[in-house]
Amino acid sequence: MRFSLFLNARATAPEQDRFVMMAMRDHALHAEAQGFEAIFTPDHHFTGYAPWASDPMMFAAWLQPQLKRKTTLGFSVTSVPLHSPVRFTERVNLLDQLNDGRVLIGVGSGTTPEEMIGFGVNYKDASGISDRNLDIAEALWAKQPEDAPIEFDNGPYQGKVIQRISPVAYSKGHAPLMPVAFKEASVRRAAEMGWPAFIPAFSPPIINNLEPMTHVTRHFTKYRDLLMASGHDQARLDHALAWTTHTYQCVHVAASADQARAELEEILRAYQDAVNRENAFARKAEADDANKKTDVNLDALTEEWIATWCLYGTPEQVIEHLEPYAALGIGNVLCGTTTGPLTERRLALAEQTISLMGQRVIPHFAASRRAAA
Repeated sequence: MRFSLFLNARATAPEQDRFVMMAMRDHALHAEAQGFEAIFTPDHHFTGYAPWASDPMMFAAWLQPQLKRKTTLGFSVTSVPLHSPVRFTERVNLLDQLNDGRVLIGVGSGTTPEEMIGFGVNYKDASGISDRNLDIAEALWAKQPEDAPIEFDNGPYQGKVIQRISPVAYSKGHAPLMPVAFKEASVRRAAEMGWPAFIPAFSPPIINNLEPMTHVTRHFTKYRDLLMASGHDQARLDHALAWTTHTYQCVHVAASADQARAELEEILRAYQDAVNRENAFARKAEADDANKKTDVNLDALTEEWIATWCLYGTPEQVIEHLEPYAALGIGNVLCGTTTGPLTERRLALAEQTISLMGQRVIPHFAASRRAAA
C-alpha cells in the first residue's frame, strides 16, 4: 500500500485564492518529502473549492519541476463534460510527456450543475456528453496523420482533426484513465485496458453509511476479477493494482485519540459551513429541470458521513484501520489533508497530519511492501 496527497482546500473569498494556491504548493512539497508518492488535484470551478483546480493540468505542470522525486501527478477527477475532447487529449499527452509517464487521469461526468452551466452543459446531459467525449478522445489518440479526418459533434464541442494529436503520448497508447468503479461499462473498460480505478466506500443511491469496508470489498473484487481475466502481462497488472485507489476526503492524525477526534470535528464544522454557503449558490443553478440534482450534501458531522469519508486517529489507529484494506489489495490510499476552508490554523493541522503519516504510518506499510516483494 502506498499513499498519495489529495489537494482539496477551499478559499471562501477571492482575496484568499493566492494564499490557498501557494500553501498547496508548499503542502505538496512537504508531503512528497514525507513519503507520499503522488499528488492529486480535483477539477472544480466557480465556488472557491480548490481555486487552482480551474485548470488542474496547468497547476500540475507548474508544480512538477518543483518536486524533488519521481512523483506521480494525478487528477481526482477530471470532469470530462467540461473539456473539449481535443484539448483534453492534447493536455493529457503533454503532461504525460513532461512527467515521463507518471500521470493518472481520473475521469467522471461531474457533480454540480453550477459548474456545468458555466461551460454550456446541462447537468442532465453530462453523463452522455462525458461518455461520447471519451470515445472521441480514444479515436483522437489512435489517429495517424494519414488516417481519414475525425469529425465530431458532441453537445458544446464540434471539430474536425485532419492530422493527429500533438505531442504524442509518452505512455503506450495514452496515460491511464481512472474511472470510479460504479458503472459496469466503466469498470469493464478500465479492466480491459489495464488501468487503475477508484474504489468507493458506498453504493448509490445510499452514500453515507457505517459499513464502508463492505462496499470497498464488493467494488474492488469486481474490478480485480475483471482485470485478472483480461489477459494483461504481469507488469500491466502490477501497475493497475498498485495504483487502484481508495479515497478519504478528510484524513487527520494526532498524538492522541481524543485530540484527533476533537480536531476532526473542528475541521468538519468549518467544512460544513463552507458547504452550506456553496449550497445557497448551487440552488440558483438548479432553477430548471435540466439542472436538478437528486442528491444533496448532507451533514458532515454525522457518524455515517465520518465513517464513509474520514480517516482519523493516532498513527497506530490509522494503521489498524488500513490493515484490512491493504490485505484486500488496495494499492493506493488518497488522503485529503486540507478539507474545508484553509486558514493558518487549518494548515497547521494538515502539516501535523502529514508529519505523523510520514514518521509512522507510511514507513509501516512501506516495510510491508518490501517484505511482500
